[in-house]
Amino acid sequence: MDKSLVLGAEAIALGAIDEGISGVYAYPGTPSTEITEFIQKSKEATEIKIRSQWSVNEKTAYEAALGMSYAGKRSMVCMKHVGLNVAADAFINSAITGINGGLVLVVADDPSMHSSQNEQDTRFYGKFSFLPLLEPSNQQEAYDCVRYGFNLSEQVKLPVIIRITTRLSHSRSIVLRQTMTEQNEYRAETDQSKWILLPHNARKRYSALLDIQKKLVAISEASPYNRIEKGEGKNGIIACGLAYNYVKETLNAYNLNYPILKISHYPLPDSLLREFFATCDNILIAEEGYPIYEELLHGYFKNKKLKGRLDGSLPRTGELTPDIIARALGLKPNESAKTPEIVVGRPPELCTGCSHRDLFDAMNAILNEQSEKHVFSDIGCYALGALPPYNTINTCVDMGASITMAKGASDAGMHPSIAVIGDSTFTHSGITGLLDAVNDKNAVTIIISDNGTTAMTGGQKSGGTGRLKEICIGLGVDPKHLRSIVPLKKDFEKNVKILREEFNYQGVSVILACRECIQTLKQKK
Repeated sequence: MDKSLVLGAEAIALGAIDEGISGVYAYPGTPSTEITEFIQKSKEATEIKIRSQWSVNEKTAYEAALGMSYAGKRSMVCMKHVGLNVAADAFINSAITGINGGLVLVVADDPSMHSSQNEQDTRFYGKFSFLPLLEPSNQQEAYDCVRYGFNLSEQVKLPVIIRITTRLSHSRSIVLRQTMTEQNEYRAETDQSKWILLPHNARKRYSALLDIQKKLVAISEASPYNRIEKGEGKNGIIACGLAYNYVKETLNAYNLNYPILKISHYPLPDSLLREFFATCDNILIAEEGYPIYEELLHGYFKNKKLKGRLDGSLPRTGELTPDIIARALGLKPNESAKTPEIVVGRPPELCTGCSHRDLFDAMNAILNEQSEKHVFSDIGCYALGALPPYNTINTCVDMGASITMAKGASDAGMHPSIAVIGDSTFTHSGITGLLDAVNDKNAVTIIISDNGTTAMTGGQKSGGTGRLKEICIGLGVDPKHLRSIVPLKKDFEKNVKILREEFNYQGVSVILACRECIQTLKQKK
C-alpha cells in the first residue's frame, strides 16, 4: 500500500490507473477537470500508455470510451453534470447494449452552482437508465469505488456511474492505494446482436436490462457502501454520499448517537431500508442535490414521517452543511462558525490583459450607438461580458446556444443578430449551429473569440486550435465574410471598422478574434 494526499478528483484518477484502465475520455468541465489532468500528468499512466487526450465534447468522449469497452479494454469517461446532457444519447443507449470491457462514467455535480448553470443531479440519470450508481462519501471511498465499479461493470456487463460533488472533488485527504491491476488484453466483442440497436435487438436488450434489476438490488444490499449504523432512539437519518460526512460531523459535535443508514450504492437496498424503517419512526433524508431518494422512499413507506428537502426541513437549493443538518434535527447551530458580515463575496472578472476585454470594447463602440443591443453569448470566460463595465452580452444558456439562438432571432427579424463563442465551445457544440445558419442563409455575425485554449477550466487544449478558418470555409462560410481581427487596444479603430461592416452584412459572417489567453501566455513565459 502507498499513501497519497490527493483531491477527491485525483483519488478517482488513481483508482482508475490502479484498476487497469487503458483510456480516459473527457471534455474539461469544473468540477471534473482534475481527474483527467491528473492522469495526463501521471508518470505511471504515461509508462503504461493510458490514452488521456481531451475529447471535442462529452458525447464523443462517451462514444470513444464505449468503443474501447467494445474492444475489451477498461475505459473511464469523465464530465460535469451538464456534460451528461450532451452525452445522454450514447449513455442511455449503452445501458441497452451493455459493455464488454469495464466502463465507468464519472460525473461531477455542482450543487450551489459554483461554476454551472444549474444544480442538476446525476442520480436522476442512474434511475432513468436503470444502471448502478456509486456515490462516495470521502476521498478513500472515491478511490475504492472506482476499483469496485470496474469489477462491478464487468460482473453485470453494464456501465457503472460514479457521482461526486464539488466539495468532494476539490478537497484533499490521504488515500491508501492498493496493488495495481494489469490492463485487459484486447478481446473485441463478437456478439453483434448486443450492439446493433435495430428494434428487433433493442427490444430484447431492454428486456434483459429490466430482468437484471433484481440482481442489481441484491448486489446493492450486499455492497460495502450501504450499511446500517446502530444508534439510540426512534429518530433515524438516511445519509447519501457526501451528506454522510455532514451528518457524522453534526452528530459528533453534539454528542448524539442516532441510527444511520448510509447509502452510497444505487439501486436502493430494499432489505436494508425495510430493516431500518422498522426501527425508526421519524427519518431525516440527507442527500446532496435533488430529493430523489426522498421521493422514492415516500412511495416505499407512506406511513412513516420522512423529513428532507421536500418538506422544507432541508433547503431545496444549494449544498448541505453541518449547520443545515443541525437545524433539521432541531439543534442550535454554532453561531461562532458563521462567516463574518465584513467578509463579502467578490464577483468574478476577466483577467487583466484578457483579449475578451478589448473585443467587448470594440463591440460596444458600435452597439452603444443602437437603440437595441442584443448579443447572444456562450459558456466560457467571455460570459463575464454580461457584467459591468462591459454589459455587452444578453444570453448564456448552454454550450453552443449562442449561434443557434442568434440564428433563431435572425429568423424572427432581428438585425444585427450577433453571437460570441469561444474556440473550444465552437468545436464542442457550435459547428452544427453555424452549418444551420449557412444552409438557411441567415443574416448573422458569429464572433469566435479564439484564445487558443479552454481557458475557463484552466487552459486545456482546444479541439480546433489553428484550424478554425478551414473549418468555417468547409462549412460553407463565404471567404469574403470570414474576417480576422486581433483584439488589442492599438487595433481598436481597425477592429471597429471590420465589426461594423460585418454587423451590417445581410448574410452569414464569421469574425475570428484571435489572441492568446493571457494565462497560458504567462505560463509559457
